[in-house]
Parts: sequence; C-alpha cells; structure tokens
Amino acid sequence: MNSEQSAILCRDLRKRYQPRGQAPVDALVGLELDVRAGECFGMLGPNGAGKTTTVEILEGLLSPTSGEVEVLGMHWGADDDRLRQQIGVSLQETNLTDKLTVLETLRLFRSFYHQGCEPGDVLDAVALGEKRTARLDTLSGGQKQRLAVACALVGEPELLFLDEPTTGLDPQSRRDLWDIIRRHGARGRTTLITTHYMDEAERLCDRVAVVDHGRVIALGSPTELIRRLGGEHVIEFAVSNGRADAQPSAGIFADLPSVRDSRGDSDGFILTVGAPHECIPALVHRLSGNGLELSRLTTRHVSLEDVFVHLTGRRLTDEELADSKR
Repeated sequence: MNSEQSAILCRDLRKRYQPRGQAPVDALVGLELDVRAGECFGMLGPNGAGKTTTVEILEGLLSPTSGEVEVLGMHWGADDDRLRQQIGVSLQETNLTDKLTVLETLRLFRSFYHQGCEPGDVLDAVALGEKRTARLDTLSGGQKQRLAVACALVGEPELLFLDEPTTGLDPQSRRDLWDIIRRHGARGRTTLITTHYMDEAERLCDRVAVVDHGRVIALGSPTELIRRLGGEHVIEFAVSNGRADAQPSAGIFADLPSVRDSRGDSDGFILTVGAPHECIPALVHRLSGNGLELSRLTTRHVSLEDVFVHLTGRRLTDEELADSKR
C-alpha cells in the first residue's frame, strides 16, 4: 500500500443502540476519521466516548447504523475474506484456551491465515520464546497480554488493531509492547491503538484523535495538540487560608502574566503558562493580596494529558481505567 493512501476512512459514521424498553443510545454521531497508511494512530477518549465502538466497526465486529467505512481500500460486507487476511486484532479482553500451550495457541491462530509468520519467530519477538511449552493458565497477566498481541501479529497484518493493549501491565511489560508496536511500524505497516495512557500516545503515535460523545473533537500529532493549548509549562498549586469554605475561583488567576488557561483541580489549581518565571512571582503577590498562602507548588512541561483535560473537562482516573469497557 502506498504511504500516500489511507488505511482507514470513516465518513459521518453513526451507531445507535436500542436497548429493549429504554431510550436509544447514540454511541457515534458523525465520526470522521482518516488514518494514513504506515502510521501509528491513537484514539483517546473518556469512558463512553465511542472509541471501542469505532474500533469494533472497523474490525468488522459491529455494523454501523449509517455512514461510510473503508478499511485498506475495501468494505465490510463485500470484501470480508480479503480484509480478515490483512488485519490483526487484539481486543481489550482476550479469552484463550488455558489448556493449550503458548506455541499451540499461536499455531492455531497462524492456521487462520493464508500466509504469515513462523509462530516461533513471533514468540521470540514478544519475548515469549522460553514459554513456548507452557500452558496458558501458568502465564502472568503481562505474558498473556503479549501472547494476545502475538496472535494479532502472526498473520503478518497490513493493519494492526490494539484496543487498550497495555492496561494493567507492569512498566516493563508496557515498554516491551511499545517496542513490538514500533517494529511493526518500522516495516511500513499501520497500527490503530486506543489507550488511556497519555504518555503511551505521546511516545508511540504519529497522530492522535481525541474522541468525546461519539465524535472527533481534536486531531493532530501529539506535539501539534500540545502547541494548540497555547503554553509550554504547567503550574500546579494549592492554597490555604484556614477556611475550607473560602477557596478562590480559578478565574482570579486568569489575568496573571503569560497565563493561557486557568482551571480548578480536585485539590488545587492548574495554570497553563508560557513563562513560569514571570507568572510565579505575580501568583504569590495575587495570593497575598487575597489573604492566601501557597501550600504546594510544582511546575512541569505541558503534556497530552493537559490537552485531554482541556478538551473534555475530564481526567482519566484509575477508577475509569478499571471499569472502561467501551
């Protein structure tokens, strides 16, 4: 596939669920997407944003209510067999047969494809070569997740779908999977990944789409999205005045030097600024004039997490990670 082509195209994609005896639920409301061939493309969004619904439509697991969907220049319903031979899928939860060994499992998945990789080579690539004779019920969570990705890779797919592939993994297992994804891209193949981890999206993705309420609300490279926020640094701080019921509003900091954005957080305030050395002295002066004192202050560079919170008004918490299913 030529790098100038699109691996995925969605036009006015809509999905409505009609639960029995309940009002209809619109999971997608005109989503637009263009994933270029050869890129690693990320989809970010809070719970219920429509990410997994979108991915399952692209994988041929769900039918859209309306809209146009094109995958690798083909369409589900007309080119199903050809598409299944060219995509690899790793779902949020993969239930494999515990009584099979690692190698037997991968050989089974390899048998579904007309051509593909040698299973042993794929196991080595995902650092499971030493576990090839182990049964699945003896594997750790991270090892099972790497095996699920190996099953998605064994058919040597042109397009790889990874839905929350590193949720719940330890840091080393996450980095191992990042290396696998990078090697897939280095071969000119396309990856679409959904993730709750902003650092993961920043490190892996050429471009990301922020999805909320069933549509794309921002699109670009991580660097571009961060630049659009308008500042290069974040000041996070908390104040004290002896009165819990007299906390100021974030608005009183909005006119401080170099402030681009001012908002309250669960236990303090967050300022997006261009020049911390200009803002911090003015911030201390403003607090003093209002009878307030700093109880905590940290500075850091703007991240994709800040862009996400700015766009959606929500932060991806550990609780959301635990119960996210859509």
